[in-house]
Amino acid sequence: MTSKAARSRSIKSYSATAVALAATTALLAGCGSSKGDNSSNPLDGGKSDGNTVVVGSNNFAESILIADIYGEALKAKGVKVTYKPNIGSRETTYGLLKNGSITVLPEYNGALLAYLDPKAAPKTVEATTAAIEAKLDSKLTLLDPAAAQDKDSVTVNKATADKYKLTSASSIADLKDIAKDLTIGASPEFQTRQQGLVGLKSVYGLEFKGFKALDAGGPLTQAALKKNTVQAADLFTTDATITKEKHVVLQDPKNLFGFENVQPLVYKSGLSSAGVAALNAVSAKLDTKSLLDLDSQVTLENKDPLDVAKAWLKSAGLG
Repeated sequence: MTSKAARSRSIKSYSATAVALAATTALLAGCGSSKGDNSSNPLDGGKSDGNTVVVGSNNFAESILIADIYGEALKAKGVKVTYKPNIGSRETTYGLLKNGSITVLPEYNGALLAYLDPKAAPKTVEATTAAIEAKLDSKLTLLDPAAAQDKDSVTVNKATADKYKLTSASSIADLKDIAKDLTIGASPEFQTRQQGLVGLKSVYGLEFKGFKALDAGGPLTQAALKKNTVQAADLFTTDATITKEKHVVLQDPKNLFGFENVQPLVYKSGLSSAGVAALNAVSAKLDTKSLLDLDSQVTLENKDPLDVAKAWLKSAGLG
């Protein structure tokens, strides 16, 4: 796994979900998980009383939404839960987990591994989990990964998908004969990275007509893809503009962009076996399509993330 995963996740935290998500993030600390539960300072360092699971989240909207899903799933099994939403970056939340100030945190396996071991390059989800476990603080553990991934992708706009008959079942490899007619947009670094044009050529045999330097899946890239300034772009797989603009995310069967599965990171002694089972049940149900839909409800429809979380859990038979 390259350090791209860590940088991508950090960039996404602050800018890659565009203006609507940035505005939503600013509001979420005061709604969603904090509603009727806990409004204390997330950095106060106060530990659980031993009978309460503290569910934390990083400072971007999707993390807060997933934390709400985790917390409400635990509540449905009779676990007492409080929330510490919108805490900050991984550097902060990892420390709070280690000292027991928070019990559960939504993580992304590839980005977490890049944080713990930037040189690691696992080839499977299972190997990613094993590599993380080898580097984790002894007081922490990972639960089961979800199928849901929020990672870099090659995404084409609707006009391009219609023209070349590309669907959500199509793969990056399906661009091999048409890439010469397409311009792709992404961050400037994408042009020289293995998880970028270099890998697209060496792994999938793609040579694009042109490259346009934009931003890391943010508003510049979103706008260029919408306006057809670029026909393909590096977007995150749960970016709500995919739903809004009817873009098509191409499958990555050779895992060029690594793994970014949603996975609970847990303070071992703070979670019961019933709690473990509840979170593993969430992971068994949550896939990328579902997470994209949930993100879209929050960012495009301005729904309260707690309400979105509860509705999804009920529909999945977990609420």
